Amino acid sequence: MEGPQIDSNGDIDLSHHLSDEARNRVANPLKVHPTVWQTVISLSYILVRYSQTNALPGDPHHSLYPFRQIMYEVPSVQDAPDPECALSIRDAFPYSRAAGLKQCRDVLTDFTKLMFDPPNHHVTLTLGNSDGITKVFRLFGKKGDYFLTDEFSFPSMTNSPLAYGVKWVGVKMDSGGIIPEELERVLVKWDEVKSGRRPHVLYIIPVGQNPTGSTLSVDRRKKIYAIAQAWDLIIMEDDPYYFLQYDTPQTNCASTDPDEFIKNFRSTLIPTFLSMDVDGRVLRIDTFSKVLAPGMRLGWITSNKLFHLKLADYTDSSTQPPHAFGQMFVTEMLSEHGWKLEGFCRWLESLRLDYQSRRDFLLDVFKREVESTGYASVNCPEAGMFVWIEVFFERHPRFTNTEELLKELFERLMNTQGVVFIPSSTFAIPENALWVESDGHVPLSDVIILCLTPQQRTRFLRATFGGTEDIIEKGMIRLGQGLREFFQN
Repeated sequence: MEGPQIDSNGDIDLSHHLSDEARNRVANPLKVHPTVWQTVISLSYILVRYSQTNALPGDPHHSLYPFRQIMYEVPSVQDAPDPECALSIRDAFPYSRAAGLKQCRDVLTDFTKLMFDPPNHHVTLTLGNSDGITKVFRLFGKKGDYFLTDEFSFPSMTNSPLAYGVKWVGVKMDSGGIIPEELERVLVKWDEVKSGRRPHVLYIIPVGQNPTGSTLSVDRRKKIYAIAQAWDLIIMEDDPYYFLQYDTPQTNCASTDPDEFIKNFRSTLIPTFLSMDVDGRVLRIDTFSKVLAPGMRLGWITSNKLFHLKLADYTDSSTQPPHAFGQMFVTEMLSEHGWKLEGFCRWLESLRLDYQSRRDFLLDVFKREVESTGYASVNCPEAGMFVWIEVFFERHPRFTNTEELLKELFERLMNTQGVVFIPSSTFAIPENALWVESDGHVPLSDVIILCLTPQQRTRFLRATFGGTEDIIEKGMIRLGQGLREFFQN
């Protein structure tokens, strides 16, 4: 028997004990870069606490949390009666079933029915969107499968199923999000003999898509749902930014009739895939992270009964149900003792107006500080927290390879300007032999000499307008300065 192997640090190498899944797990590219996080931390108490996060995690600013203080009272050993509330401590804190406490599921079921009116669907609580999404991936994916998603997607999520053998096929996007005809093209041209079974899961962020900020129109949603029916697809509707929709008819906040206010508020929101779902093929994933606070780590999945039961079984043997503190808070907030559903809708209305103001401010400052350089443009998102900045690399004196120039620009902005704008290559689903060629498609790794096109995949930066106006302005000023230096020196 051979002696133990020693690694480069002089420690015994025990890596041979790792499972294939652990070996194959990919680090989150938004968190693994030490220089990025060192920059964020070192500047967090100086000038630009959020100018980096204009591009990094997309955290809602703490000024938008709907609470300022949380109090806990530790009782004496003497029993005391519970105060009147929707979910008492003695009911919330014992062990419970994985789907979540009934009181919390009931209020979220009422809210879901009120907003989306799905036929015959059930609510399963999660520890936020990431927990819900990764569980759904495991529900449907097996080694050798391919899932479908936008050609640019959030790598924290798309990395997850890679570890157990699920791969991705990106579907071409434009400014309106995923293109239905491109989705169908992939399915029509799929060769099951050569590539294995046809993809059966579509994962999308349909509102305020991360990273591009695009929002699917009603017409595209109908086409995508029809394609899902024709090709028997499961649709994972990941919708954390759904209630942050902008430029909508303003709800009459003066209305004193709760039902009328809720009805008017709901009418300003785009219909969801869940509201269209007559087959039970949509799993909608919601969260409180963007509308209350990320640290809540509480969300819910709405699905048909079969998937609901399977998700509960999986949770019972893994994470267990979400924490009682969050379930108590949400139950109380939505109950007769708290905001009720009307109050929560009023909060959502005020929140989206605040974010819309921040978006408009960023666009105004961008026009003044960045667009004036002639080196970049920006989209105007209809929802969410992100803008997609296009950089005109063809105007650079060393223009041959946009992938290398994008990497250089990212590092220069970080090192010389102290701001981090995440490059589009971080979000791009890599090509493989199954990528369906179509007009206008340019591969991720592109050396451009004669073929010039505005659609190269490595010419974008993601930014967020989640910070204060002061922070947003400083971030855009630095971006403008950085672009001038990059293109002129």
